[in-house]
Order: sequence, then structure tokens, then C-alpha cells
Amino acid sequence: MGNGTEPRGLALVLSGGGARAAYQVGVLRALARECPQAVPDILTGVSAGGINAAFLATRQTPFDDKVERLAQMWSGLRIDDVFRVDLRDLASRTLRWGGRLLSGGQSPLPAKSFVDTLPLREMLARELQADGGLLRGIPESLAHGWLRSFAITASSYTTGQSITWVQTRQDDLIPAWERPQRRSEICAIRVDHVMASAALPFFFPAIEVDGSWYGDGGIRLTAPLSPAIHLGAKKILAVSTRYASTTKEAGRPQIVGYPPPAQVAGVLFNAIFLDQLDGDALQLRQLNQLIDGQSEEQRNGLRHIDLFVVRPSQDLGRLANEYEADLPRAFRFLTRGLGTRETRSNDMLSLVMFQPDYVQRLIAMGEADARARLPELKTFLSE
Repeated sequence: MGNGTEPRGLALVLSGGGARAAYQVGVLRALARECPQAVPDILTGVSAGGINAAFLATRQTPFDDKVERLAQMWSGLRIDDVFRVDLRDLASRTLRWGGRLLSGGQSPLPAKSFVDTLPLREMLARELQADGGLLRGIPESLAHGWLRSFAITASSYTTGQSITWVQTRQDDLIPAWERPQRRSEICAIRVDHVMASAALPFFFPAIEVDGSWYGDGGIRLTAPLSPAIHLGAKKILAVSTRYASTTKEAGRPQIVGYPPPAQVAGVLFNAIFLDQLDGDALQLRQLNQLIDGQSEEQRNGLRHIDLFVVRPSQDLGRLANEYEADLPRAFRFLTRGLGTRETRSNDMLSLVMFQPDYVQRLIAMGEADARARLPELKTFLSE
């Protein structure tokens, strides 16, 4: 099943979430070990989920092997592998942001972002085996037949649109799509595309791709499942990094007193990057029910698409509090200035908690959560 050339139609959709995307690796590890025949031939991702999808798409080894290599990459990850955390650079950027505000935007050297992500670019070029910036492993995977399509989404600051970059087989004619404020573009995927998709607004710098500037793909992606559907998915396995709280948990206060910037940012990041998948999944399930109640002639080309969503069994923001003290001193000082010690669920901090202990815990949780639902997952994959 993993090496055939016939379309299987199993799509893997990986959402964003910064360091939270380590959770997805644990889910993939359980999938590779327990369901080795279920190799997705459609890979789509956004932000850090796009990095995971790109890693899988560029490798030619068996699925379980590439997942283990992905787990090794994440397990050894440190925050300075993603962005610079030395005191001089952080202090310089903080002062330049302050200068921009105090000068009315007339500062001669304005900061473009809070951190420098050159380490992330270097790591991606190495881990994605880029050749002159081009991810040559993707066309190899397409040619070998196990991969049918790869897609990664970013948000254009230049036009305000959500752009999904697609690379697919030359003989697989998939029409480009265009909807209000979102469209696709067929191209050869480069490191720039992956960097653009993962560029957290304000925190990471915007990335220029072919003359336009882009940021995190979750900003305008109102339908996270749509790229997989457009690419011909029959089944979608989606891995979210958003914990689904109970009614009691949702009504529990996360702060005492006035909300600090970290709490406000966490709520915004969840709303922008993570909540859209839940709404899109609900809409797809409702549409499936409508389709199932119609005859073939009445469906007007619409088709039933099975969906299986795996999500964390614990609040990853609350979990991040346990590892906050291990952050690099200068970076920890600045984040505490934003109020990261004043909130019980540190969603903002969890996005940038690229610490081995936190990451390894998320991987273990992802694997455990997937195994706990293994009977359901196997039924979904075998139907």
C-alpha cells in the first residue's frame, strides 16, 4: 500500500502550534508502528505542522523510519536551534521596537521581529535536505509513487490572502482552486515556503517569496481541511494541537486580575491558529450527513469524506508552565515581562517552548493518545 502508484486518497492534515507540533510526531509514531500499511499519499500542513509534513514528504525511506528520524529531530531540539536567544540580540531588538514606537515609526533601524530565525532556516535546509533552497526530495517522492500531493499554506501580508502552495505529480492534473481570500498555487516547494508558513506574526520575521511577504499560514486559513479535499482525499486524518477542554474546565479562570499580554496573546493565537480546525471538522461532518441522505444524482458531485481527528488529552499550555524555569535566562526574563507567570494556561509560551523535556513529553503524549484510540483508528483506516 505504501509503494503503490494507485491513488489511495488518505490525507494527513497537520495543524500549526509551534512547539506543540511535537505532539503530532507522537501520533505519527503510533500510526507507523500499529498501522504500517496506512501510508498517507496526500500530505498537507500549516506552520509547524507544515514542517512535519515537509520532513515526511522529502524522505524516501519507509514511513516508520522517517517518523523515527522526525522524532529524533524534535527530541534534540533546543530553543536556540529555532531562534537566537543571546542577550545582546534580544536586547537590541527590544530597544529597536521601543524606538519605533517612541519615534512614531521614524526609527532608522526598526526591528522586523522579536527574534532572529536564521537558526531555523539553517536547520530546515539541513533536515529537509534542501539543494539551493529547493526541496528536491518532494519530486522524488512523487516520482516513486508513494506521495500523490504535498501542500503547505501561508498568509500573504502583501495581499491579505491565504495561499496554499501545492506540488503534485505531473500526470495528476489537479485544478487550482480559488475562494474568497484563499487560493492555491502550483509550484516547486522551497525552504522559503516552509519558513513563510511557520512565521509567527510579530514574533518571527515575515518571509519574502517571489516578491510578496508572507507569515504564518494559520492567520487566514478558515478551512484547514480544504487543501486535502481539493487534492482528492477520500479519508482525512487530522492531528490538532488544541486541547478540547470540558465545560467545567472552560469556565475556570486562567488569571487573577487584569489580563497580562501573555494571556491576551494566548487567546488570540488559539483563536487564529488552532480553533479553525474544530469548526471546519464540524462543518465536514454535517456535510457528510447531508450527502449520505441524498441519491447519487442529487449530490451534484459532492462526496462523503471520512474524517478522524486526534487531539491532546491534556492542556499543552498548562503543561508548559512546568518547564518555564528551564528557558534560557534572557528569553525567560523577557517573557516574564509579558506576564507568563501570571496565567495558569500558558498558550503563548507553549508555542515557543522548544525545550527537549517539554518536546519529549508531548511526543510521548501523542503516542499514548493515539494508542488509546487505536481500535477506532484501525476501523477508520480499514473501512
